[in-house]
Amino acid sequence: MSKDAGPGLRERKKRATRAALADAAVRLAAEHGAENVTVEAISSAAGVSPRTFFNYFDSHDDAFLMIDEEVGERIRRAVRQAPADLPVLDVLREAFAAELVDIEERHEIWSLRAKVFQRSPHLLVRGLGAHMAEESELAQAIAERLGGVPGEAVGLYARLVAASATTAVRVAIEDWCARTTDTAFVDVFRRTFAHLATGLAAPAADS
Repeated sequence: MSKDAGPGLRERKKRATRAALADAAVRLAAEHGAENVTVEAISSAAGVSPRTFFNYFDSHDDAFLMIDEEVGERIRRAVRQAPADLPVLDVLREAFAAELVDIEERHEIWSLRAKVFQRSPHLLVRGLGAHMAEESELAQAIAERLGGVPGEAVGLYARLVAASATTAVRVAIEDWCARTTDTAFVDVFRRTFAHLATGLAAPAADS
């Protein structure tokens, strides 16, 4: 199999099961409140056993966060392996875009998730901590791409780029979910990164 080949059947099934569990968790929480949703209810709605749930999530709350360690690993690998002559921001944009190809089909879930987090501040805090950990690991990958040594302290630039890129992704998703017009996510996503590429120079109109 070439390195450009897509995921195999087993990997696709794993991703589908994880997505089904996360979707079920968010839908149930939107209706009943996250604190009233049990692992058993989530598993039942997804058509799997509670034991299977814990193959994908360490705890009840993790199902609502929609943070997948394997996604983070793929993004960091893409950052490290991309051609050296590509600007790091372009590399990050394409790495994140590859993981968001199905977001159009999941608009409802992302919108419901935002509502769940608004009602459950503890999930917001938990999500922030998880995202900060992911951001720190991404900064390490960026530093290595720029010639840093694994395990060494990460410099300001790599940390700033990682924080800017992850924030851009979050803002793009939030902006797209809040729109009432038929705007493709990819358009919002690429405009967001285009703003970063210009150094956040003020546009002629807010867009």
